[in-house]
Amino acid sequence: MTRTDPAPEPETSQTLDRGIRVLTALADATSGLTVAQLAERVGAPRTAGYRLVATLEAHGLARRDPDGRVHLGVGVLRLAARVHPLLREAATPPLRRLAEAVGATAHLTVAEGPDALAIAVVEPTWTDYHMAYRVGSRHRLGQGAAGKAILLGRSAAGRGGIQDAATLYTVSEGELQAGAHGIAAPIRAVPGLEASVGVVSFAPLDVGAVAPRVIQAAAEISAALK
Repeated sequence: MTRTDPAPEPETSQTLDRGIRVLTALADATSGLTVAQLAERVGAPRTAGYRLVATLEAHGLARRDPDGRVHLGVGVLRLAARVHPLLREAATPPLRRLAEAVGATAHLTVAEGPDALAIAVVEPTWTDYHMAYRVGSRHRLGQGAAGKAILLGRSAAGRGGIQDAATLYTVSEGELQAGAHGIAAPIRAVPGLEASVGVVSFAPLDVGAVAPRVIQAAAEISAALK
């Protein structure tokens, strides 16, 4: 029998890893953090924390307020703007299949701060009427199936993702618009992405039939982004 040695662990950059963790910490801190707090969170000496912050500032990814607290910089918006087209490209084929199969408007929604933001929408081609849902539509995460699905995915991730995927969907009726019915499921296992796939219709939706299709679309988009 030939012994097969395990594949070596890939080499990583500790400095880059710390820089990414600094950005993540700043994204989670609405009031900013001191350099000392950032250094502690990433396990670096305070002097290294200052170097990390200075480097991020030089690229517009971090800024310091008059009190010395560090916040995300507007350069992050420039990077984020490049991400949405990539997400739309990956999501459009599954959304098209979902919209045509269900006969309802399908959408991809991402978390942006406390809001849910629709970044891709596909309408069915064969229905006599369907609900219009505009790209750029925004609402609170706690409202509507799409936002609640993102929160559900966040909760499942916090528990180690152990919840059965077949149970990970949300349903809404008339929450964002009178007479609207929605079903959504979180996109899972894509690091750094909090998003959901959903459908919305004026007609009541058969949850037993539609929810599995929504979950499948979310899984397809997740696979396309890996």
